[in-house]
Amino acid sequence: MSQERMQFKTEVNKLLELMIHSLYSHKEIFLRELISNASDAIDKLRFQALTNDALIEGDADYKIKLIPDKEKNTLTVVDNGIGMTKDEAVKALGTIAHSGTKEFMQLLENKENSPELIGQFGVGFYSSFMVADRVTVYSRKAGEDASVGIKWESTADGSFTVEPYEKSERGTKIILHLKDDCKEYADEWEIRDIVRKYSDYISYPVVMDTTKKEDDKDVVTEETLNSMKAVWLKDKSEVQADEYNQFYRHVSHDYQDPAATIHFRAEGTSEFAALLFIPSKAPMNILYADFKSGPALYVRRVQIMEHCGELVPNWLRFVVGVVDSSDLPLNVSREILQNNRQVETIKNNITKKVLETLAKMKSSEPEKYLEFFKEFGRVLKEGVHFDFKRKEEIASLMVMQSTATENDKVTCLDDYLARMKTEQDEIYYITGKSRAELERSPYLEALKEKELEVLFMTDEVDDIIISGLMEYKGKKFKSILKGDINLGKDEEKKEAKEHFAKLTEKVKAVLGENVSEVRLSSRLKDSPCVLVSGDSDIDPNLEAMLKQMGQPIPKRSKILELNPSHSLIEKLNSEFEKNADSQKVAEISELLYNQALILEGNMPADTARFASLLTKIMAETV
Repeated sequence: MSQERMQFKTEVNKLLELMIHSLYSHKEIFLRELISNASDAIDKLRFQALTNDALIEGDADYKIKLIPDKEKNTLTVVDNGIGMTKDEAVKALGTIAHSGTKEFMQLLENKENSPELIGQFGVGFYSSFMVADRVTVYSRKAGEDASVGIKWESTADGSFTVEPYEKSERGTKIILHLKDDCKEYADEWEIRDIVRKYSDYISYPVVMDTTKKEDDKDVVTEETLNSMKAVWLKDKSEVQADEYNQFYRHVSHDYQDPAATIHFRAEGTSEFAALLFIPSKAPMNILYADFKSGPALYVRRVQIMEHCGELVPNWLRFVVGVVDSSDLPLNVSREILQNNRQVETIKNNITKKVLETLAKMKSSEPEKYLEFFKEFGRVLKEGVHFDFKRKEEIASLMVMQSTATENDKVTCLDDYLARMKTEQDEIYYITGKSRAELERSPYLEALKEKELEVLFMTDEVDDIIISGLMEYKGKKFKSILKGDINLGKDEEKKEAKEHFAKLTEKVKAVLGENVSEVRLSSRLKDSPCVLVSGDSDIDPNLEAMLKQMGQPIPKRSKILELNPSHSLIEKLNSEFEKNADSQKVAEISELLYNQALILEGNMPADTARFASLLTKIMAETV
């Protein structure tokens, strides 16, 4: 095989251009990324060697070596991990296959992102070009002959070359030819500080040759720069907050401190140690189907999986960290995990600890909890729908605004129950896009007058969540957009129903199949009418979202409710009693229906007719 020149994929070209020509204040993270990649390569080799001793090639002294050279202005990163074949190198170094990469590049273009987030998007290797104008990679796959090694090289000019290279040792060597303004990264002290800052907890020694004077002679020794301490195996009393934060940055590739740290050890039927974190900010791609969730799984300090989704329910997929088990087999597979009682025990323990931590944060640090809920509330609420056993416990962690809260304040279900009136049997809520929109809703009128609190639910999926929850601590939920609401006195309702009985029949006859029913409303005070869904109908907010997504929605006629205390309805009834066939009654009935459509955010089916009728009625009243 001779040297081949290949083009980077379009998205890689764009990424390199953004990295090279944008300004960054934390360029040193390139070394964190290369060390993390080297650590991953060793993890993969150790795992594969469990079933194939030949891969180790007699060398089990795993390490990552850094070689700065001031004279050549280079920095070299060497690992003795799994290595790469030609095809693997072309795929790993010449393409990006990650759903969040487009969003990442958009943020770079807008300069709203920090490069510390690079690792989250699987583009860590390319951060090398922030400090190097040429990068050379030598690699040979473990277990392969020395003659099948490869050399990969690029100057970030839109292309790269790959050619055969005889490499005696397995693993990968990366040489960064540093830019003139990045010479400090060939300095031993600078490298030592970066490793201590970002990579102290890497499980393998990160080493560098250092020269010291001894008896007037230069003595070269290989110095280990990182502590290699498995933080999760320490006692909590031995770990400082800063150690936790640094380790969090290592496992999450985040640059902020976590919102919460959960460190515990379980003993008994299943022994394991867990160090888990709740991030402060949601990853860009957390709502994507291919989001990699779950903490890293170690078995007796050997990493088995980087993301083990079997260890946490999907509605806690934001949790990151490490779980180290003493009981699971070293060659554990995903199939074994999915049917393993010990894994289920670990999952239940983790879920319990995370929910306890969130409940404590909600109680003792409400402002911090509100920030967490803004980031992850939508994900957490999925648990109400999918986890029947814990749905009420998860629901207790939900926060929302209501008619009883100020604009920037929130409440929760327990506080709502504490404020409920003694005669109130249901938890009232309304769904919509925003509090500002909902506060103007006619559906609130009578409840406001009677000082009955209504929860504002502004997430598109809230109606699905609440419908799955059904009730909370014995009190059923009631959407004020759907079904009937009984707020008036039975005697008064009976009298009104008799008084307007024939009018409601007339309006129904005029509107035909546009409505399923016409009835009197007890939820209105100032508005003359409103359209209401049936109790089992889809929520209007969710229906609008599904329509935007192009989903087919079965057509259902709604219920038109008339306000019996409104002067317009009274006058309409008087007109009807004088002349049951009055054209004006039919036209106003049609106008009322279209007005109700507009109030719920829809347009009349025939806007020209609506405008014509409206003009005619106004002209008659002037």
